[in-house]
Amino acid sequence: MEYRYTPKGVCSKEMIFDIEDNIVKDLKVIGGCNGNLKGISSLIKGMDIDTIINKLKGIKCNFKDTSCPDQIAMALINYKKEV
Repeated sequence: MEYRYTPKGVCSKEMIFDIEDNIVKDLKVIGGCNGNLKGISSLIKGMDIDTIINKLKGIKCNFKDTSCPDQIAMALINYKKEV
């Protein structure tokens, strides 16, 4: 299932997930730090969404209260609420 999320408080503009049976099959991030987000996307492929949330939730970027990894966790929390 494709799930789209608009992150808040970060440089990235959109996160597009492919989720099947609570497993992230793919993640594409539009905007943000290209290399870092490609790396994170590669690392979370095949992972259960609860594991991803536990690993990424609460990570901050410099002076911001959030980060792209934190926004990935927020997206997956929202996904769980909607499904």
